[in-house]
Amino acid sequence: MKTLNIPFIEDLESLEYDMLKATMEIKAAHEATDVADWSEQFPYKHETEFHIARSRTHIVIVYKVKEKGIKATMTEDNGPVWQDSCCDFFVSDPLDGTYYNFEMNSIRYVLASKRKSRNKFKYLSKEQPSRIIRHTSIERRPAEDADKEYEWAMAICIPFALISTEPEHLPASLRANFYKCADMSAHLHYLSWNPIPVPAPDFHLPEYFGTIIL
Repeated sequence: MKTLNIPFIEDLESLEYDMLKATMEIKAAHEATDVADWSEQFPYKHETEFHIARSRTHIVIVYKVKEKGIKATMTEDNGPVWQDSCCDFFVSDPLDGTYYNFEMNSIRYVLASKRKSRNKFKYLSKEQPSRIIRHTSIERRPAEDADKEYEWAMAICIPFALISTEPEHLPASLRANFYKCADMSAHLHYLSWNPIPVPAPDFHLPEYFGTIIL
């Protein structure tokens, strides 16, 4: 399983989007969601990379994507954003063995839930996702063109409090994985940071999470 050291950057979540991206480019850890475990069924492989860091109160991820046929239809939180061009962060609860999934489409809408498994879960309350700071390079819903290549970026700043972690008493590490998908795209794909060696696409397998060191 992969391991990633997460640097600390003071007040990162308070930066304006352009400054946030520039700071993350220079100071954050840099990785890619480039593992295609199901390439025989889903051969399309685009480019997705991410930068990750933390402040005292938030974990911050900036994704950069280059893909064909961007899809952006969901316009409410806790909708099926995985059907759109979507970047995901799954992280284990350090207290009880469950995990959280945060999935955000290219136009800033997020699904956030606490789960025991794919089918056993509870969405975070309507108030809780509003505490997630979000940015995107896409100002309005793009026209869907299956043959056009798009480049876009987004940032998500998740309060530690939403993943049962006290900022004053952070654990040494967390278990996590990062994904890129688009279930209803013309170019269906399922990519991850840490490998998931199972026969069919399934991101809801915390036993294959890597480790992020805080």
